Amino acid sequence: MVTSRSAATARPEGVSPRRRGPVLERAILEAALDQLGSVGWNGLTMEGVAVGAQTGKAAVYRRWPSKEDLVADALQAGLPTLDEAPDRGGVREDLYELCLRVRDVMYSKPGFALRAVLHECDADSAERFHGLIVTGVVEPSTRLFKEVLQRGIARGEVRADAMDDLVLDVIPAMMMYRSKVCGSEWSNDEIAAVIDRVMVPLVRAGRG
Repeated sequence: MVTSRSAATARPEGVSPRRRGPVLERAILEAALDQLGSVGWNGLTMEGVAVGAQTGKAAVYRRWPSKEDLVADALQAGLPTLDEAPDRGGVREDLYELCLRVRDVMYSKPGFALRAVLHECDADSAERFHGLIVTGVVEPSTRLFKEVLQRGIARGEVRADAMDDLVLDVIPAMMMYRSKVCGSEWSNDEIAAVIDRVMVPLVRAGRG
């Protein structure tokens, strides 16, 4: 018979005996994001994640057979959602609020980790994680930008022919380019400048 003393001795130091199920899984996913932020994709190990989650590595491997599987789930579970378009009564205000939300996703811990992974991992893994950017950020934000412009058209603020794929790409493309190439962190003032100097003139009704 195993005594409580011998069971405690057999348990790795720092491992919590109480968490299990969804609680333990959340701790592991959070530890994976922390590892990505501190050591990057190349430095992340299943053992390091287990230590961060205060569990045994067997508990990690039982749920995720590879670090690609673990990181994919951690990023997908952690990315903030873009559920509905803001409706503040005007296209300028709606675009501004939506850009703030997109920025928050990009600069959230999972968003930062996702971009870091894409820079470090190999081509096969990059293709898998690129799909997370498309499904988790690009497609939802495009859908919401389209809703904002559709409301603007209905109010007479936006030209009907402004509902164009290239127009919808302007803000996401600028945000990604200026973040990656120029090192912009997209302050509120910079977002306002893009809306006032680029998007509103581009889509305003009554302009050719």
